[in-house]
Amino acid sequence: MELLEAIKTRRSIRQFQDRPVSEEHVMTIVEAAMLAPSAGNQQPWHFIIISDRAKLDAIPSFHPYSKMVLQAPVAILICGDPTGKPWSDFWVQDCSAAAQNALLAARDLGLGTVWAGVYPAVDRMAGFRNLLAIPEHIIPFALIPVGWPTGAFQSVDRFKPELIHRDTW
Repeated sequence: MELLEAIKTRRSIRQFQDRPVSEEHVMTIVEAAMLAPSAGNQQPWHFIIISDRAKLDAIPSFHPYSKMVLQAPVAILICGDPTGKPWSDFWVQDCSAAAQNALLAARDLGLGTVWAGVYPAVDRMAGFRNLLAIPEHIIPFALIPVGWPTGAFQSVDRFKPELIHRDTW
């Protein structure tokens, strides 16, 4: 798949087939996430792969916009660790780039994903910390449920020339 096709057809997928995602595919997605740019190459991310059905099923109890995880065979929680990093204020941008890489890699594999925001919602972060025994200095950032979509990927035109400015506002 060409990169621009992956970008144009990546959608938030909230319904998944009852079909497993291979460990190879999950590792491909995480590897792509780790190839994201980061400030000073500090790579302030950690990835928790969640495939335990009981843990996946518990997530909507503290994350109100994650019901799709009930159908997903696996989810990836991206966490930030700014501790001791020289550019610690940039962990959000770094983890965002990692999340986007993960979404696009999954699309390239034919998998569906959705970015379910966690940070900065305190209750969601606490829920993940409790569920997954995450240390206090690690910040749960984004949940990405992954699975085989029930429908076809479709392209949407979101290009808006009126949002482009040249040399000045």
